[in-house]
Amino acid sequence: MYRIFLVEDDAVIAGVIARHLRSWGYTVSCVREFDKVLQEFAAFDPQLVLLDISLPFFNGYHWCQEIRRISQVPILFLTSAGDAVNAVMAMQLGGDDLLAKPFALQVLSAKVQAMLRRAYDFGPPARLLSCGGAVLNVSDGTLRVEGQRVELTRNEFRILQMLLEHKGQIVSREALMTRLWESDSFVDENTLSVNVGRLRRKLAAAGLPELIRTRKGAGYLVEE
Repeated sequence: MYRIFLVEDDAVIAGVIARHLRSWGYTVSCVREFDKVLQEFAAFDPQLVLLDISLPFFNGYHWCQEIRRISQVPILFLTSAGDAVNAVMAMQLGGDDLLAKPFALQVLSAKVQAMLRRAYDFGPPARLLSCGGAVLNVSDGTLRVEGQRVELTRNEFRILQMLLEHKGQIVSREALMTRLWESDSFVDENTLSVNVGRLRRKLAAAGLPELIRTRKGAGYLVEE
């Protein structure tokens, strides 16, 4: 079932919305730390975002723009500021629709169903992998670190993808070579070291010098 990320700072409203959507079979995650919305979004990798405009730290427009840097996930604004100016701004900054408070829960679920149908009936959703501020979009092969795009070669992308897919686990050099070239008979240890070293330098330049760690004699590891 679809995953929905709810960014609403009123705990009562968030609870009502989450319970309603879960009763429809959706998996719902409510934001916990309002200064880390993007990190929680990337970690949950939702198919739809419900986003309030008035929030602590940064408003919903800010987070909409940040999400748009890494994903084309549908965004539905939920706001008491439902005038034409806010509606236009929401759309211009990357939102897909706006629902003014107060609203009937039946209207919300109908909007959610319609947006999900339009977004995913003709193709799979984007898949995101994240760790330590790095967000890898598996669908289009892009890497962003704190909004900054980092260009990767095909092999660098495959190495990082496998490490992020096994976040918190040691991935052996043999497993990485198999992922890269399908058979380790076509490569040697030095070739893999060169690729990992180049990937590390790119991550370091983006502010993540310690994302990939070496476990001597075992392989490589990424963890928060």
